[in-house]
Amino acid sequence: MATTEAAKFKNSDLIPIPQPPDFHPEITVSPAHDGLHFWQFMIAGSIAGMIEHMAMFPIDTIKTRMQVLGSCPIKSASLRQALQSILKSDGPAGLYRGIGAMGLGAGPAHAVYFSVYETCKEKFTRGNPNSNNFIAHAAAGVFATVSSDAVFTPMDMVKQRLQLGSGSPYKGVVDCVRVVLKEEGFRAFYASYRTTVLMNAPYTAVHFATYEAVKRGLMEVSPESASDERLVVHATAGAAAGALAAAVTTPLDVVKTQLQCQGVCGCDRYVNGSIKDVLKTIVRKDGYRGLLRGWMPRMLFHAPAAAICWSTYEAGKSFFQELNNESGRSRA
Repeated sequence: MATTEAAKFKNSDLIPIPQPPDFHPEITVSPAHDGLHFWQFMIAGSIAGMIEHMAMFPIDTIKTRMQVLGSCPIKSASLRQALQSILKSDGPAGLYRGIGAMGLGAGPAHAVYFSVYETCKEKFTRGNPNSNNFIAHAAAGVFATVSSDAVFTPMDMVKQRLQLGSGSPYKGVVDCVRVVLKEEGFRAFYASYRTTVLMNAPYTAVHFATYEAVKRGLMEVSPESASDERLVVHATAGAAAGALAAAVTTPLDVVKTQLQCQGVCGCDRYVNGSIKDVLKTIVRKDGYRGLLRGWMPRMLFHAPAAAICWSTYEAGKSFFQELNNESGRSRA
């Protein structure tokens, strides 16, 4: 009986409705987690990264000057003396020297950074990105930084060389790229890549894990008002994550700066770029305290920078979520 009814249903006399000749069925691609597409993560991350680095650029310049041993004119690890020296030798404009290179590098690098992070986070948490999985968040952060550092390292090197101020032999971003290619070759742009990855892998692991943990903790304290205080939650969690991660990885950041600025403004040049050799040189010339050069401006940079970056990134995600919801309702 059931078979007969099924046969009748398959051979029904329902008249098919003809479609217009220009009809094309709409193919929709389902968004990734959080209701966003991959390209939306990239745009939100790119905007967040550019705003973060542009806003905090003067602090980054002070940190770079303090970390360059034997460079002109700073030989002291004092934040106040570093700022006074920059203002005296280059004026207020010296605090922004190299910002063009930062702008060219930060946008694409952060687009890669956040999109890879979100993709890996979803994969490592098996489709549950909001789970309390410390290892998954840390691992996603490591994959994100390895990818983004490959994009950002060349412009970061150009940026740091320009940040050395009037003593730097370069006129600007284009001139620096041209001279480095001519005199040192393409490899010079990636001289610090290994150190950068070794620094940023633990930095990012600590950063993302701390961010997710603090964010979850703050939202659990007051779950009824969590949606109303999203910006405060993201900013606070980002600041805590940035400060802790920056403090832990300062020694490797000093090594990175030494490698990127070698041979410029009286800085030492390293034959093989070995992290071990750079560490030995720093300790020999400045003692173990030399490994902590710039720790204060580094923390002053990363705490507010992370707060700005995360709150901007989450605001961008919220914008795209609303846009996708409105688009879905209009199609319905």
